[in-house]
Amino acid sequence: MAVVGVLALQGSFNEHIAALRRLGVKGVEIRKPEQLLTINSLIIPGGESTTMAKLAEYFNLFPALREFVQMGKPVWGTCAGLIFLANKATGQKTGGQELVGGLDCTVHRNFFGSQIQSFETELAVPDLVSKEGGPETFRGVFIRAPAILDVGPEVQVLADYPVPSDKVLSSDSSVEGQKENAEEQSKVIVAVRQGNILATAFHPELTADTRWHSYFLKMGNVIGEEASSSIVPVEVTTSSKLQSQNDLPIFQ
Repeated sequence: MAVVGVLALQGSFNEHIAALRRLGVKGVEIRKPEQLLTINSLIIPGGESTTMAKLAEYFNLFPALREFVQMGKPVWGTCAGLIFLANKATGQKTGGQELVGGLDCTVHRNFFGSQIQSFETELAVPDLVSKEGGPETFRGVFIRAPAILDVGPEVQVLADYPVPSDKVLSSDSSVEGQKENAEEQSKVIVAVRQGNILATAFHPELTADTRWHSYFLKMGNVIGEEASSSIVPVEVTTSSKLQSQNDLPIFQ
């Protein structure tokens, strides 16, 4: 059976492992650098990004994680995991946090606001649909979510989300010089792929739709191209998912 590593320092690693199991793939918890030698692909889950960074530093994981990415092995970051993989992050807490890097983008931490401003929305995902089939949209669960403000030329945008132009501009002082283009600044990016790196600002592991997991597995040939993803219709509101903050980790 194929094995996928899931960074298990904090956050929604159990939910990712459960999604992998539904696809017939074993997920293993990764907490130490030497464990990365035993896997061929890695998921970095959502969580509290600064806490995750402190724990990764404590366990001396950053050098091994960077090497894993640079070797071209498939890596997927969701929410806080996206922040980890970005080359640049803004809106961070005082002192910032260490990043793994490798993804040519600028990400804004907590772009969409606090825990109580978490939301769900239907996202247009044409590339995902073309490869995995299923509904034309994917239910994006955003919990204290980041957003990608800009990407490099090698980055493929897989999903974006409309926001007021002034919110995009106010999120990063580096774009002040672009105010004359404010009318065009109407979307932020919430899912991308760059070579071996996949990143989503939302939480596919908190839905019953495993198309993103299937998409990621095929990046590393963990399952055959003919394998179908598992899609289970589900009606769950953000309020019910977050009915008790003690039931879930505090996300990034």
